[in-house]
Amino acid sequence: MIRRSGLMFALTAVVMALSLAACGDKPINEKPPETGDVVVARVDGEPIWASDVKREAVAQGQIGEGEPLDIQSDLFRQVLDQVVDQELLAAEAVRLGLDKGPLAQRRLASARKRILGAMLVESVVEKAVTEENIQTLYREQQKLSAQSEEYKARQIVVATPAAAEDIKKLLAAGASFDAMAMERSTDSATRFSGGDMGGYFTLDMMSPPYQAALKTAQPGQLVGPFAVEGGWAIVRVDEKRPEEPITLEAARPQIVRFLTYGQVRDLLEKLRGGAKVETLLPKGQKLPGAPSEPANAPPPKAAPPPAPGSAPLPTAPVAQPPAKSETPQQK
Repeated sequence: MIRRSGLMFALTAVVMALSLAACGDKPINEKPPETGDVVVARVDGEPIWASDVKREAVAQGQIGEGEPLDIQSDLFRQVLDQVVDQELLAAEAVRLGLDKGPLAQRRLASARKRILGAMLVESVVEKAVTEENIQTLYREQQKLSAQSEEYKARQIVVATPAAAEDIKKLLAAGASFDAMAMERSTDSATRFSGGDMGGYFTLDMMSPPYQAALKTAQPGQLVGPFAVEGGWAIVRVDEKRPEEPITLEAARPQIVRFLTYGQVRDLLEKLRGGAKVETLLPKGQKLPGAPSEPANAPPPKAAPPPAPGSAPLPTAPVAQPPAKSETPQQK
């Protein structure tokens, strides 16, 4: 369920390669890491398994966790080439002795800890994010969610309330709503579709004037005229129905994320509660590697004072976020 970064697999390859080098001429393990696994390549005799390639594809986001990856596909061959490159880079790093220094050992140890931490998180999440738990949470959310109503409606927008009243009388006498919308409406977004307001919508999607006017409207009813942005609206409600609840498949990604984050949060709270964590960073302490000015750097020059009688230098204005615009119907 959790996707690791592409760098994670590269670090794994380096750690494994350095571990093999430390063990000398240790016999190569040909036991499949997973049931049904097959060797798809060898680098200096070291096997690369199909599961290695699939794990790298997941890490890169090429496929999702649990999705199949055909070993005959172009994607598999592409990722396999990258895994081979990682093996070669790790082996060359060992040959050059890049793993011997204290900084290298520290970085490798840190990479090992990240990998082990990711494995722990995966194991905990795998136990919690089950199909049974997903469906249970989905059912609970369906019970708690308040089901609203959906509307399907048409509108005619004109410049004045008098013009809107005239149109309403014509419609009540049997005039075609579609034809009146085409001929009289000033709303370009709905005029050329016979006034259709864009399929089904819920009132929370609409601006306040529409919410107030349509709150108690029934199918077939003419509502208005009422003031909207751009003029006065006459609305006919064509259909009204209970809002269709979100399907399990549509809700699944959000539910998986919710369960995953909950498990990770609980795990970290538990571990921090049982450990002694001390932060040793006195105020003003410089971290290793932080940029610093040379000792012989000249002091910064002060800005020259303004000339007598001149205005002070202007300060940069603070940028304000742009105001949100709304269509006549929707927020």
